[in-house]
Amino acid sequence: MVSWGTGDNSAVAAENDGADIGADWSRRGVLMGLLATGVMMLPGCSTLAGSGSSASADPVRRLMRTSSERAFAWLGQPEGFWTSPVARIPMPVLFGRPGKTTTGVLKSKAFRDKLQYQLNLFATPGARAAGPLVLKTVQSVAIPNPGEVLTGGNTAATTLLRRAMGPALVNAMIPEIERAISEAQDTTLNQAIAALKGVTVQDTAHALALDADNGIWYEIGAAEAAIRQDPTETGDAVLIGALKKG
Repeated sequence: MVSWGTGDNSAVAAENDGADIGADWSRRGVLMGLLATGVMMLPGCSTLAGSGSSASADPVRRLMRTSSERAFAWLGQPEGFWTSPVARIPMPVLFGRPGKTTTGVLKSKAFRDKLQYQLNLFATPGARAAGPLVLKTVQSVAIPNPGEVLTGGNTAATTLLRRAMGPALVNAMIPEIERAISEAQDTTLNQAIAALKGVTVQDTAHALALDADNGIWYEIGAAEAAIRQDPTETGDAVLIGALKKG
């Protein structure tokens, strides 16, 4: 059974153990609108020449907060995950076990496509539970080298924030997703669960929460990258000044 509290995608848990979020990000690709300006990565916050701890942490918190607010405003919509270029959840590995996708309802591509869509919808309640936790953490997260984050890569602030939160979002989303699945009694999802011996609604919620966690951070990272590309559209003078200076 998968270890559910790691925050890693269960499909690549062994590969991602101890790895930087940048590896996941590169596999998911880039936003179409930012292709012309370079690859969007989530790099580690390595020391940069000219950066240091003398800069104020306030602009970094503003960047984290604005990015997170925009991400959750999108993902909190009924089809937020499904319509996102970066946060759409793939078919969880739970439903792709060897031998299980060649028999029964799961062998049908049409059924699997519908199942994937439904799972993306069930991720929304999880995102709504995760949002307040992220925004609360933004207020208190330690930022030892603000200048380093401001002059870092496109998603340096998101990387720092995700590392600070660890598996907190996964743990918060599991009960909300499980409740939503139980209350909905969705025919497609019920059929899929019934086709997998020993799999429960709770197992499904665990698997979906792991993938939703990745999707949330990808969406926040995309929002941060977009802000860095054009900070003026935020209307935040402090943030604009800090990013332009960086």
